[in-house]
Amino acid sequence: MKKILSYPLSVLFYFFFFLNLLVFHPIQWLCLKLGGYQAHKKSVDIFNFFLIGCLHILGTRFTIESSYDIPIEKPCIFVANHQGMYDIPPIIWYLRKHHPKFVSKKELGKGIPSISFNLRHGGSVLIDRKNPRESLSKMGKFAKYLNETNRSAVIFPEGTRSRTGAPKKFAKSGMQMLFKKMPEASIVPITINNSWKLFKNGNFPMEIGVHVKLKIHESIPVISDNPESLVAKVERIIIADIK
Repeated sequence: MKKILSYPLSVLFYFFFFLNLLVFHPIQWLCLKLGGYQAHKKSVDIFNFFLIGCLHILGTRFTIESSYDIPIEKPCIFVANHQGMYDIPPIIWYLRKHHPKFVSKKELGKGIPSISFNLRHGGSVLIDRKNPRESLSKMGKFAKYLNETNRSAVIFPEGTRSRTGAPKKFAKSGMQMLFKKMPEASIVPITINNSWKLFKNGNFPMEIGVHVKLKIHESIPVISDNPESLVAKVERIIIADIK
């Protein structure tokens, strides 16, 4: 019965998902042109709230476990494992007061309504994985922007999503660059569980009734250790809670 229900619910989900992409693209453009950064950010927050609503059609639930206060008076570097594209809406919505900006591959900067527009104009950084030198240069400029604006980075150091939930080896260079260039920031590890299950059957049908869990760990001051040790520490914290 669950598998049978997944087909019509997936059709309904994709209809509203793509409708949101199309509707919020011109909304973002208007907000940016008429109201600047703050208006654009508000439109992105609402856009991701509706994306979470689309996932509720599938019976998807989100639980955010957080026992610690996240600093708001200085930038944060949110580091998370990556299980799927739907890791992102809850991060944007639930951490919206921290102004999360993403480290993303450059291919996502074009061709996707709303999402590509936000990545290009919302303060995120688009990197070319095949050009490490240029990528590190962009990461340095990204860190400077975050320091000057008191906004926060979100980085998925696995690079590509895990299709089974099993953690992949963390890439170090991007994190180390952020740690070196943002000495006053706080690192906030995040463990994501179960979002990979949404794609257990591939892109269609979507799995229904998935309980996605995000655990936000205690923040770590960047100045508490050297970048190399911090990378290893953050990786251990995140992986220890992957189910």
